Amino acid sequence: MIKLVYCIKRRVGLSEAEFQRYWLEEHAPKVRGVAAAIGAVRYVQSHSRLPEANAGFRASRGLAEPFDGITEIWWNSPEDLAAGTGTPDGLAAARLLLEDERTFIDFASSSIFMTEEFEIF
Repeated sequence: MIKLVYCIKRRVGLSEAEFQRYWLEEHAPKVRGVAAAIGAVRYVQSHSRLPEANAGFRASRGLAEPFDGITEIWWNSPEDLAAGTGTPDGLAAARLLLEDERTFIDFASSSIFMTEEFEIF
């Protein structure tokens, strides 16, 4: 499987609660609605929690501020990713998601990349 990992920082002016509500209740249904068009087989949101623990990790390691959350989207293969995003429906779906992301994600402070999982345990 191939996976897109999107480490997200919320737009300035959005509270953590507003960001998480929009991401889960507004954006997630849009992703679900275009999943077939882009060929995705799994979508997961991980919302940041336990700020005290996060502060301890940062302090002990000299790390940057944490992301507000992580999105993961899976495809069965690189070929399925290319097929899903290479059709007119897939391109329209990608545009729809990008336009929506602009309303709640700080792109300059976020990161997105493709990965392959290696299960250790």
